[in-house]
Amino acid sequence: MYSRQIDGRKLTLVPSGWTYKNTFVLYDKETETLWYPDEGGLVGIQGPYYGRKLEEVPSEDVSWKEWVKKHPDTKVLK
Repeated sequence: MYSRQIDGRKLTLVPSGWTYKNTFVLYDKETETLWYPDEGGLVGIQGPYYGRKLEEVPSEDVSWKEWVKKHPDTKVLK
């Protein structure tokens, strides 16, 4: 998971359809900067945010069963 905040702006990250070094590249709809996963976050590899970083944020990869056990008040929206 990565932060979408940079310079006080919230970015909308979507798949670009490109790969680089066998990894999917994302882009943001607001500036069309291309973002590539790097140590600790996403790094801008082309566009206005070239060389800038969107930091990785803490996250968990758990099963639904584990999640509900830890967060019993979770609601599923349909």
